[in-house]
Amino acid sequence: MTMPPDQQPSWKKFLNPKSPNSGGPNAPVPATGGTDPRRRMLMFLVIAFILGLFIIQPLFKNTNVKTLTYSTFLNDAKHGKVVSAVIQNSSGVITGSLASGTSYTVAGPNPVLSSTVDALRSDNIEVTFTNPSFNWLPYVIYIAIFGGFFYLISRQARSQMNGMMSVTRSKAKQFNQDRPKTTFADVAGYLGVKQEISEVVEFLKHPGRYTEIGALIPKGILLVGPPGTGKTMLARAVAGEAGVPFFSVSGSDFMEMFVGVGASRVRDLFSTARKQAPAIVFIDEIDSIGRKRGAGVGGGHDEREQTLNQMLSEMDGFDPSEGVVLIAATNRPDVLDPALLRPGRFDRQIVVPLPDLEERLPILKIHSTNKPLDANVDLTMVARGTPGMSGADLANLVNESALHAVRRGAHKIAMEDFESARDRVLMGQERDTMILRPEERARIAHHESGHAVLAYVLDKADPLHKITIIPRGMALGVTMTLPEEDQHIMSREHLEDALCMRMGGRVAELLIYGDLSTGAADDLQRNTELARRMVREWGMSKEIGPMAWGSNNQVFLGEDLMHTRDYSDHTSQVIDDETERILREQEARAIEVLTTHRRGLEALASALLLHETIDGEDAAKLIDEAFGEPVHPKGTKTVSSLSLPDTLSSEPEPATVATSWRPPALPSV
Repeated sequence: MTMPPDQQPSWKKFLNPKSPNSGGPNAPVPATGGTDPRRRMLMFLVIAFILGLFIIQPLFKNTNVKTLTYSTFLNDAKHGKVVSAVIQNSSGVITGSLASGTSYTVAGPNPVLSSTVDALRSDNIEVTFTNPSFNWLPYVIYIAIFGGFFYLISRQARSQMNGMMSVTRSKAKQFNQDRPKTTFADVAGYLGVKQEISEVVEFLKHPGRYTEIGALIPKGILLVGPPGTGKTMLARAVAGEAGVPFFSVSGSDFMEMFVGVGASRVRDLFSTARKQAPAIVFIDEIDSIGRKRGAGVGGGHDEREQTLNQMLSEMDGFDPSEGVVLIAATNRPDVLDPALLRPGRFDRQIVVPLPDLEERLPILKIHSTNKPLDANVDLTMVARGTPGMSGADLANLVNESALHAVRRGAHKIAMEDFESARDRVLMGQERDTMILRPEERARIAHHESGHAVLAYVLDKADPLHKITIIPRGMALGVTMTLPEEDQHIMSREHLEDALCMRMGGRVAELLIYGDLSTGAADDLQRNTELARRMVREWGMSKEIGPMAWGSNNQVFLGEDLMHTRDYSDHTSQVIDDETERILREQEARAIEVLTTHRRGLEALASALLLHETIDGEDAAKLIDEAFGEPVHPKGTKTVSSLSLPDTLSSEPEPATVATSWRPPALPSV
């Protein structure tokens, strides 16, 4: 009778290293270079025993035995000091006891002289002869030690051979209902995604509800989305919700240096899943083995292609009644083989996108559940200020805010901690050691003020949130805007206002100093890229018309070895001309707006030099006061969550202003 694994004696577990408690037959084989702690203990005991034989044993030897020379022994025998003598026939050694009660030993002649025996007997000494018995104990001990070492060596070799033979076994980890603890309640947002996956779980739990109406569950579900959106967490939630065996494995676990190992592991994985059906198999990062066959420079990867072929064959062999569902996750669906995505294999593809505003708020609430928040914390404002962040980014943001609260000695996380954490995540760590010259600080202040004035004045630009001239990361200053809501499509007016706003720093330096600096390098690069996409991809140019030329295919897809373009040199020149025209138009527009609001530009720059960081609402007040009336009569177009305690000063600091500069002549449109 086979006992349950948890009731087996410990000695059986020691003799059976592949017991279920150690991971089962599919558990990863430990590295051969590692040593079992129990084996180390056994070797230590053997070494200690040997030392005991050769070192400790002499310490317990009888020290009362007196060694005599042969002449001294004969002399003592004549004088009656010897009581008995035992003569060993084979060695001639004489032992016995003296009259004083002390034992003695003598190395006598071999063979023993008859005259010596007669002399001893004449002196009334009891003389006996003995043949010592052979002592087998040392030889038995040596044989046992040699046999033990031979057994350990053979077992080590056998385990290494088993490790080599088990390399073809799947490395998938099996989970039950108790592990992991993640459920769908721990995954915020993504209601559509959870509904799609929970339908699979319900099918595996209650297949009768679906078979009655003739519905078949998809054989494969592919989770597609950017990194950090929670694809693996959704799979963990499936494992927590499902009452069926759940196997989790990474795509890279199938690849080894040995040819054919990947395909063998795929066979072993699906064979194990079929035996325990209904079951769910989750493969993370499936793009590592599911890339297009024959793609890439220099041909395909034979081992990876064989692994993919085996997976395709196993998925074709699935019987819908088997109840085995394959769930895979990837952030590179464009590199997957078309045969993997056809109906009958991955029947359903679920997109897990970046969370929108309505989904970021519950995600922030989940990650802030066990953290003490101050009363001034507005998670809605934090959610608005984190567009484009994934779930992993939001978790990191909450953790960074908690660390910032600890650094400032607070017991609760305040809104300023979230602001600092967001600045750290988006712009980098604050560079306290950077010392700027007064002239540089003044130029940076005017540069950022140019961005801020345009962000506030332009109607379609994103609302102004915060301006700072504190160096962070690679930036010497930042003007931050926040969208009122997530935008999935942008109009031409919105794009033009974005271009004009980025021109604000360059134009402000021209207006105030009459020359340019390197501070606008990033602004110009981003503007040029955006304007080129407007012309080449989005058809926002009258000269180009409703035509689009997207980005070139990537080399790793194996479709294009070299970058090519599908338009003529004349069209390329037209694209360049139209890109230049758009940028010059927005530069002229920025000059016009900043010239009108120059007093607001100078007031905002002076306040930045004094306070270094200004909130959006305070910046709006300075611009409105300098303009003489509200720029936006219906209300300020700002988004603010942090106000300065001090009253902002609008008195400009002395600065070198060039008055002889005039706007450059612009080409006619």
